[in-house]
Amino acid sequence: MEPIGILGGTFDPIHFGHLRLAEEAADALNLETVRFIPAGLPYHRDSKATGAEHRLVMARLAIADNPRFMLDAREVQRDGPSYTVDTLLELRAELGAEIPIVVLMGTDAFSRIATWHRYRELFPLAHIAILTRAGMPADWLNAVDSDLRKELKGRLITHERVLHDGPGGCIISVPMTPLEISATNIRNRRRAGKSIRYLLPAPVLDYIESCSLYTV
Repeated sequence: MEPIGILGGTFDPIHFGHLRLAEEAADALNLETVRFIPAGLPYHRDSKATGAEHRLVMARLAIADNPRFMLDAREVQRDGPSYTVDTLLELRAELGAEIPIVVLMGTDAFSRIATWHRYRELFPLAHIAILTRAGMPADWLNAVDSDLRKELKGRLITHERVLHDGPGGCIISVPMTPLEISATNIRNRRRAGKSIRYLLPAPVLDYIESCSLYTV
């Protein structure tokens, strides 16, 4: 069975960095699809996010021309904070116990995963692909929290085919092409009256302008 990729995030706004990361991960891991899941109430973010409905529309516009991408609105539609463990439990109930699910995340997110809600329950529910920047030291995982290092033992794999053999439990590191694009920079540029063209898809830019987002 081809694995399903899960890419969660605030997507405030979604940009080419998100899209390229998902495309490369899908190729590297032979994913059937990548589900983009905008967070409804991102509990880990300090500043107030743009309204969930705006972020949902922007994500839908961004992925519309890629048949391998799909939008999953469950966290926006859910009351309360967005917890990954709840999303994975829902997906397991819908997809069954056998289909491989791969949660895609960057190194910063993975290094903080021990602070996530019921994080130990994530591992049996899904595989985790840590998307690293090309050129990162091979031993960067040695810097993570000691309790998290214990979870890594026996889970780290080096070949993507292993992800196809079971529903979850493995962790793989995948180098990505670095794109120096961030949602924070896009918002700051927009507020400063600077161009954000070519940092995100044209339909997303048109939506931002039509709704006067990120102007204050």
